[in-house]
Amino acid sequence: MKSISKLKLLVFVIVLFICNSNNNSFSKSKKGEKVELTNKAKAIALIESLETGAQEPIGYINSDKYIQHNLAVGDGLEGFGKVVSNAPKGGFKAEVLRAFQDDEYVFLHVKYDFFGPKAAIDIFRFEEGKIVEHWDNLTEITPSNPSGRTQFDGYTEIVNLDKTQNNKTLVKEFVNDVLMNGKTDKITDYINPEKYIQHNPQIADGLDGLSTALNYFEENGLVLQYEKIHKVLGEGNFVLTVSEGKFGKGDHVAYYDLWRLENGKIVEHWDIIQNIPPKSEWKNQNGKF
Repeated sequence: MKSISKLKLLVFVIVLFICNSNNNSFSKSKKGEKVELTNKAKAIALIESLETGAQEPIGYINSDKYIQHNLAVGDGLEGFGKVVSNAPKGGFKAEVLRAFQDDEYVFLHVKYDFFGPKAAIDIFRFEEGKIVEHWDNLTEITPSNPSGRTQFDGYTEIVNLDKTQNNKTLVKEFVNDVLMNGKTDKITDYINPEKYIQHNPQIADGLDGLSTALNYFEENGLVLQYEKIHKVLGEGNFVLTVSEGKFGKGDHVAYYDLWRLENGKIVEHWDIIQNIPPKSEWKNQNGKF
């Protein structure tokens, strides 16, 4: 009963804080005037507040409409409050490594200590400057891959903003042609064969590394199957695809793939693959996608 009361109190405090924070979407400039934060800055601040304990970023969430797609978390502010209230003794750690904005969406590449070390990609949808929806994929942090790459290192600079839509189209066609429909003869139409940097924990750089991994899956009766693309988001030279499919022994998974492009070709790749639990285990009914 005490833990339930504690949760109710926490949620009450969160809601009360939001209701009384009319200016919490603003920061002060050097001259003292209020400047509205970008949606990207708000999303970063919310993630970082898991570590810092800052209260203001909670106000960036729409308290009347917050849809949660992390199936291990309850819906709305109550679900968010329960996660915060169950923080481990040392608290959470959260480091945003890459941040992107595509219209009403913001997506972040994050290094967490969140009930254990995690690599993650978080997606937030905004309406009128407030967060109204959240998706994510998380996986355990692993040792460096055969090429010495980690799940986090690599290029970070956002460039070529004028090529955002072209890059999104190219990546979507790559996922559809090669990953969904097995047209491997077209792979060099999309990936630079001279420069392909791989951050997947098990795969080495280059097309040779990718080929070796695919052959291993085939020889061992394992599955790497993309069945449906749910989202394609991008900013400049970075594109995120959110897909559904099967992996390994046929597990139902969500694929979050982050791609970097140069001169119309894919040159770098990070991914987060997470199993989708059976519906009986979901803590909200909003679905993974």
